[in-house]
Order: sequence, then structure tokens, then C-alpha cells
Amino acid sequence: MRELPMFPLGTVLFPHMVLPLHVFEPRYRVLAHDVLAGGEREFGVVLISRGHEVGGGDQRTDVGTVARVLRADELEDGRWLLVGLGADRFRVAEWLDDEPYPRARVVPLEDEHEDADVATVRSVLVPRVREVLALQARLGDDGPPPDFELADDPEVACWQVAVMSPLNPFDAQRVLATARCGSRLALLDELLEGLEEALRFRVSTDDQPPP
Repeated sequence: MRELPMFPLGTVLFPHMVLPLHVFEPRYRVLAHDVLAGGEREFGVVLISRGHEVGGGDQRTDVGTVARVLRADELEDGRWLLVGLGADRFRVAEWLDDEPYPRARVVPLEDEHEDADVATVRSVLVPRVREVLALQARLGDDGPPPDFELADDPEVACWQVAVMSPLNPFDAQRVLATARCGSRLALLDELLEGLEEALRFRVSTDDQPPP
């Protein structure tokens, strides 16, 4: 178990995902200063399940991801521009006092993956994600390019397909909280299938001539 400064957000951070942050709220400016002054340069990210990022009083999920600071730029007025990278997952064992900023004691969560999982990613999920992203692009929605390539590292590949999937925050949290890569991929396949059907319906509606 370890104690981590915590940054609750309205988005989910997956392992191996890049996280840009504009830090302007006073308590998180203090968090950024303390994190950068320490040796590990890490903080925890959890999804806000109810409430808002600014002002406190939010409700938070209990499974999150360690963010490791890759770059930090302090602006003249004290704001920070941070770039973090998702590292290991954790489960919150205990929330501590929110002063001067949210903190928690967390327990690391191990991940399991097998070669068969990665084969599933490449043969099933990558084509589905690419199709979903292509449909989004056809509809004018923002998103990553559909011609992405997977990393060779099997652990990275299992998470990368989740990073590239255009999930809403609550579905993304379900994926993050799923323990094994194989189970996670099965959930992703189910979520992407539903998303693809919805996008195809939108495309068919947009393609119809006006009355």
C-alpha cells in the first residue's frame, strides 16, 4: 500500500495513455508543486462518478491509474501545463483528508495477459476499432485516425486498443476496472459492437435524401 496525491477527473486514464493537464485550481497547483518536488513525480487519477472537477464535493470511483509526469511547465501566473503517462492501476483502500488536495492510500492491481489475448486484439478488436473510428470520421466526429498500429509489447497492445476506443467515461471505467486482459477484451468487443451499430444507424440516417 502507498499514499498518493490524487487528481479526480471527468475522464479515465488507461495505462500507457498520454494525459495532458491544464492545472489552474489552487489546490492542484500545490499538488503539482509537491509531485514535482518529490522523486517519483507520480499522482493518482480516478474518475469522478458524480460532481465536477472544480470545487470539490465530488464522488469518485475506487479504481484508478498512476500518472507519471513526463513534462511540466509552470506559467507566469502559477498555473501548470503537465503531460503525464498512465502507469499501473490501483484500487483506493482509503481516502484521506482533501486538504491541501485529495490524497488516498492505494493498493496496486496486477494485470494478466496471454499471447492468445493479443491475437484476439489483432484479429478482432483492431478491425472493429478501425471501423468505428472510420464511421466517426465519416460523421465528422473527432477521434484518432483509424490507421493506428499496435505496439509489439503484448501488455501495451492490450491497453492500447482500449485507449483508441471512443468510449464514454463510464464504459471506459468498466474496462479499466476489469482485471484480466481477456475479460477486458471481451467487454471492449461488446461495447464496440453496440457503438458500431449506433454509428451505422447515424450514417444511414445522414445518407437519406431530404423529404
